[in-house]
Amino acid sequence: MKTIRLIGLAFIACFTLAARPPEHDRWVGSWATSQQIPEPRNALPEAALTDATLRQTVRLSLGGARVRILLSNAFGTEPLRIDSAHVARAAGGAAVTPGTDHALTFDGAPDVRIPAGASYWSDPVAIQVPALSSVTISLHLPAAPKGQTSHPGSRATSYLVPGNHVADPTLPGARAVEHWFQIAGVAVAAPSPAARSIVTLGDSITDGHGATTDGNDRWPDLLANRLHANRATATVGVLNHGIGGNRVLSDGLGPNMLARFDRDVLAQPGVRYLIVLEGINDLGTLTREAPVSAAAHAALVARMIGAYRQVIARAHAAGIKVYGATILPDGGSGYYHPDAQNEADRAAVNAWIRAAGHFDAVIDFDALMRDPGAPTRLRKEYDSGDGLHPSPVGYRAMAGAIPLGLFR
Repeated sequence: MKTIRLIGLAFIACFTLAARPPEHDRWVGSWATSQQIPEPRNALPEAALTDATLRQTVRLSLGGARVRILLSNAFGTEPLRIDSAHVARAAGGAAVTPGTDHALTFDGAPDVRIPAGASYWSDPVAIQVPALSSVTISLHLPAAPKGQTSHPGSRATSYLVPGNHVADPTLPGARAVEHWFQIAGVAVAAPSPAARSIVTLGDSITDGHGATTDGNDRWPDLLANRLHANRATATVGVLNHGIGGNRVLSDGLGPNMLARFDRDVLAQPGVRYLIVLEGINDLGTLTREAPVSAAAHAALVARMIGAYRQVIARAHAAGIKVYGATILPDGGSGYYHPDAQNEADRAAVNAWIRAAGHFDAVIDFDALMRDPGAPTRLRKEYDSGDGLHPSPVGYRAMAGAIPLGLFR
């Protein structure tokens, strides 16, 4: 009887081991960008993307030993074929660091066909990528996309050459362009159980208008630097989902905030926090061409607040904490030329953002960035020169003012 019991126990143990599901990596977003249709001046000619290699550089916020790359055909009208793709550590310009180049696969194959309107993750690839390091993503397109999917405001240089050169260590004679095409994200296998990410959702101020090309000095970049340097938050990544000209309620440059919320926030791997800084373009475009009635002003404010409520509810349902950032002053903007009623609208929206019971916390960029002597305008030292967008010094101030305790 004892022998039978031992055999039975051994059988149960073996069955338990066999039935246990295999362990999988937990993926956390390390870099991301929002997708849009490029304006004609920012699109590439079809001939330039036919039998062409695109090498694009992105800076990661989290490091790891395994990565996956997200390619996007979000605005394509037909399937997009990538017939070879590589990832490597960047070495400056179009060069890659020797010994770090790896071919990407998709379901075990070297090529992928991405359906119209869809995105596609690569298979995991083993490559050591430190936090705050840069990688290159090289794609060969045998035929140009039918409908380009892009992020024009990359503030990073990409390189384009004819032919398939994804495995080349550098790209002599490459054409330089300051846009990203068909890439949407990089995720790393979580370097620790505590690894998580922040999405920064916004417009050109989050996208980095006024920042330095290839300088990685947008405020989300600088926030990533601070998080990494702080032991308690060193495993928190930052995903920049700003789009220049973007609005809360209406499409403009890119889909409106509510329309892109699922793709740019809820679908991001490992996201636990959301910072919302958006609305200045809604306020400014209301009267840019002509005055409107007091009722129209009031209606816009009410609709913006309703949209913020939607964002908070949808994020909370997914277990994401939402931090509301107040809208920066734009009284010196020659583009929007705001008047007293526009300023009253901004003040009303900011009052709602600051009020208790709405966002989980408030990041008061308005109070930080306004000129004490002229509070409807940006401080001179923080102004890029257009009265609307911060300078690199201003972006540094914004990143430095965010309490890191919000992400512990």
